[in-house]
Amino acid sequence: MAATVNVPLSNLRAVVIAIVVAFHSALPYLASQPAQPFAFNASPYRWVAFPIIDHERWFGFDLFCAWQDVSLMSLMFLLAGLFTPASLNRKGTPLYLLDRWWRIGLPFLLAAAVLSPLAYYASYCLTAIDASPTAFWEHWRTLPMWPAGPAWFLWQLFLLSAVAATLHALAPRSLTDLGRLAESLKDRPLVFFIGLTALSIVAYVPLTLAFNPWDWASWGPFGFQLSRPLQYILYFFVGYAIGAGGLDRGLLRCDGQLADRWWAWLAAAVASFALWGVLTSLTVQGWDASPFAYRLAAALAYPLACASGVLCMLALCLALLRSQHRMLDSLSRNAYPIYLLHYVFVVWLQYALLTTSFDAIGKAAIVFACALALSWTASRGFTAFNPLHLSLPGRRAMADQPR
Repeated sequence: MAATVNVPLSNLRAVVIAIVVAFHSALPYLASQPAQPFAFNASPYRWVAFPIIDHERWFGFDLFCAWQDVSLMSLMFLLAGLFTPASLNRKGTPLYLLDRWWRIGLPFLLAAAVLSPLAYYASYCLTAIDASPTAFWEHWRTLPMWPAGPAWFLWQLFLLSAVAATLHALAPRSLTDLGRLAESLKDRPLVFFIGLTALSIVAYVPLTLAFNPWDWASWGPFGFQLSRPLQYILYFFVGYAIGAGGLDRGLLRCDGQLADRWWAWLAAAVASFALWGVLTSLTVQGWDASPFAYRLAAALAYPLACASGVLCMLALCLALLRSQHRMLDSLSRNAYPIYLLHYVFVVWLQYALLTTSFDAIGKAAIVFACALALSWTASRGFTAFNPLHLSLPGRRAMADQPR
């Protein structure tokens, strides 16, 4: 008997990958960007996050990208953790770890080694005197790190998967207790939200005050945001707890209170994001130069905005995306290869549009539509001839969960 896919969460996966592509498509057109592109060889190497700088700008993209930066990656870690218990229970620890290596570890290395330099070559061409591939490679090899682009998510996910597998083997009761705790909150999403926000404050605020909200550290291709490692660990294991408790009887039931009050979570997400935006704007003169009270207020606002944003996305999909759609189902099936491939298309399309007469909205729309279509098409072709049988992490586990 074929496994039943959890339709709302499958649709959420499709929505998330579309948002990822849209987020990267809009980055050159932020009103907050400097007038000139970042120099390739100059610290702090901001081109890693903003490979292309365009003269066309629209402030609406600043709001969109800021909102996604607050909650999108935490949601992705939560979704990854959500389906981990089913995979571990089905495969056992050794087979699960081997599967994670083939599906996450090796693709990360391939993406960092091949796709990342291919994408960033376009950024190098913006400021290079000699834009030849040979000159680019010489400059690339002298960098103090090896930028992996969006693939940074994969090495962290692989590490967290390994930790979950180790706990599953050595301390299974601890994970079972997490599942029971999550199940006990199934009809109390507000209590869940308060607890998640409180834990996030502990995980995020001290690191943010010690460093700042934006900076990254890298060792070779292994990059991480200094303020958020504990935040992502938290959301992964919160997702694990929900998945261990059972989607059919937990917080993410389609007939649960989270889904029923999606409108309230949407209002909370908008309000908390606005609060975070206002408080963060008080540090616009520079994080370290801002008064401690401003930095503390902005840091405290982030966990609130993140938790409400994540629960808002979950509630919206549980309430409004309960039906299967051919396009969403295809996008969900191909989401992982799209994640791996889209950045090359995005950056080179942005580079190609630099001298065109379109405004910021037009350019971003073209980049988004073309990059999504090209990476989607490439993904389908890649899947047809895929020797590693790569699929989106958690996709099979999702199929094991009842609706």
